[in-house]
Amino acid sequence: MRGLLYSLLPLLLLLLQPWETQLQFAGPRCSTGPLDLVFVIDSSRSVRPFEFETMRQFLVGLLRSLDVGPNATRVGVIQYSSQVQSVFPLRAFSRREDMERAIRALVPLAQGTMTGLAIQYAMNVAFSVAEGARPPEARVPRVAVIVTDGRPQDRVAEVAAQARARGIEIYAVGVQRADVGSLRAMASPPLNEHVFLVESFDLIQEFGRQFQGRLCRKDLCAQAGHGCQHQCVSALGTFHCACNPGYQLATDNKSCMAVDHCSFGNHSCQHDCVSAFGGPQCRCREGYDLLPDGRSCQARDLCNGVDHGCEFQCVSEGFSYRCVCPEGRQLQADGKSCSRCREGHVDLVLLVDGSKSVRPQNFELVKRFVNQIVDFLDVSPEGTRVGLVQFSSRVRTEFPLGRYGTAAEVKQAVRAVEYMERGTMTGLALRHMVEHSFSEAQGARPRALNVPRVGLVFTDGRSQDNISVWAARAKEEGIVMYAVGVGKAVEEELREIASEPAELHVSYSPDFSTMTPLLENLKGSICPEEGIGAGTELRSPCECESLVEFQGRTLGALESLSQKHILWVPGRGPEGRRRDPREPRRLP
Repeated sequence: MRGLLYSLLPLLLLLLQPWETQLQFAGPRCSTGPLDLVFVIDSSRSVRPFEFETMRQFLVGLLRSLDVGPNATRVGVIQYSSQVQSVFPLRAFSRREDMERAIRALVPLAQGTMTGLAIQYAMNVAFSVAEGARPPEARVPRVAVIVTDGRPQDRVAEVAAQARARGIEIYAVGVQRADVGSLRAMASPPLNEHVFLVESFDLIQEFGRQFQGRLCRKDLCAQAGHGCQHQCVSALGTFHCACNPGYQLATDNKSCMAVDHCSFGNHSCQHDCVSAFGGPQCRCREGYDLLPDGRSCQARDLCNGVDHGCEFQCVSEGFSYRCVCPEGRQLQADGKSCSRCREGHVDLVLLVDGSKSVRPQNFELVKRFVNQIVDFLDVSPEGTRVGLVQFSSRVRTEFPLGRYGTAAEVKQAVRAVEYMERGTMTGLALRHMVEHSFSEAQGARPRALNVPRVGLVFTDGRSQDNISVWAARAKEEGIVMYAVGVGKAVEEELREIASEPAELHVSYSPDFSTMTPLLENLKGSICPEEGIGAGTELRSPCECESLVEFQGRTLGALESLSQKHILWVPGRGPEGRRRDPREPRRLP
C-alpha cells in the first residue's frame, strides 16, 4: 500500500499545481515586435464552468510568453455570448500582472453564441485607435484570436471578410463541438496556419504552443537570403516580397519590374505616353505644350515665351518664330522693324475714352495701342500730324496737332497722359474735335492743301450724352471718322460715329488686351497706299512757283484748243500767232 502511495505521489503533486503552472508554455519569453493582439472568447452557456476556467488559465499562460508593453505587444480581451463585453481594451494595461488580474476576475456571460457580432465589435471598436490600437500608417500587425466551442447563431463569413479586408489577421480556434465550416469562414488564409480544432479545452494548450511558436519566430526579413529585389515584408512566422511604387512583382515573387501603364492602350495621349510611378503620363513632342486636360498637345507659341522684339506682330512657326508687318509696310533688314508709312499726309486726332469704366490698367493698354499706331506713321510737320484728346465727364486736349514734330515726341507725350476717370460724354468730345481740334490754331493744315483729316474714337461703353448731331457734323466737315469699341461698347453708337461704309470704319475688340489686330483695320486710311494726299508734295497755291506752274498749264490748254477753234486773242492771229498790222481783221 505504501508503495502504491509513493508511486502516485508525483501525479498528485502535478494535480495540486496551479493551473497557470500547468499551462505555462515552455521556452523563454519571445520578442514579437510591435503587435496589437485581441482575444475574442466564447463564454456562451455551452461552455461549462471548468472548461471556462481552463480557457482562463490558457490566456494567463499565453500572456506570460509574450513581450507585453506599450511599444511591444498590446493585449485586449473581449468575451461574447448573446452580447459582447470588453474585458479590457488594448490601451488599458501595459503590465502583465494587471492583465492577469482582470482575466482572473472574468465572469462568463452564459447565454447564446453571437460570434459574428463579436467579430464586428472587434473590427469597429476593439481595434480602433480610441481603444488603443496603433494607427494604420504605423503598419503594426493586428491579430484576433477567436476561441469558440459551438456553431455561431449569426452570420460570420461576411463580417469576417470585412475584418480581414481592414488588415486584421484572424486565428479561429474551435473546441469540441465547434463547426469547422464556420472556423474556415472566419480565419485568414492560408487556412492550414490559421484554423485550429482541439478535442477538448484540456488540449487547448496545444494551440497555445503553436501560436507562441508563430509569434516567436525570427524576423525572416532581417536574415540574409530572402531574395526580395525591393522590399521584404515580415508577417507572423513568414515573409513576402513587395515592390516600390510604379513596379509590380514578377512571377518569381521576388523580382520587380516596372509597370508599363502605357501598354494598356487606354492612356489617350495625343503624342507620347510615358509610364511613371503613379500611372501613365502624357508628353508632347518638341515645340508643343501639354494642355490642362493632361492629354492634348498644342503648338507652342514661342512669341509668348521669348523677347522677340517684333515691332508689329510675332508669328510662331513650329520650332521658331518670325516678325511680320502690316500690309503695305516692309520688314526691315533687322527682321524686326517695319518701314514707315510715307505714302500720304494725314492730320490725325485721337479721341480716347478716359471714363471710370475703362479702369487704370486698361487705360495703359489704350495708350500702348495709340503708340502702336504712331509707330507706322511718318510723323513730321510736313507728313502726318497727331493730336490727342481725352474725354470723360469733360474734355481735355492732351496735345494738339501742331505741337510735336517727331514720332518719339508724340509717344512720350502719350505715355505721360494721366487717366481722368468719371463719366462718358462722347458727344461733347465730338463737338470739341469739330470746333477746336481740326482748327488751324490747333495745328491742322488749311483745307486748300487737301490733307485728309481723320478722327479715331476709342470708347468702352454707352455715351451719357447725345452723339448724333456732332457725329453727323464731323462727317459734314470732311473728317473721316473711325470708331473703335472695346468691351461693352454699343454697336449702334459706333456705327453712328463712323463714316460709311461702317464695315471699313468700325472696329471692335472684346477685351483691351486683344486690340492689336485692329491695327490692320485702321491702317488702310491712316496710311493710304494711294488716293487723296498720296505722294503729293504740299505747297501753298500763293507761292511764285505755284503761280508760274498754273499759268503754264493754262496756256498749254489754250494752245491745244486753238487747233480746233478760231480764237480771238488780242494782239494775235487766228492761229495764235502775232498778227501783222497790215492784215485785215476778222470779226468773231
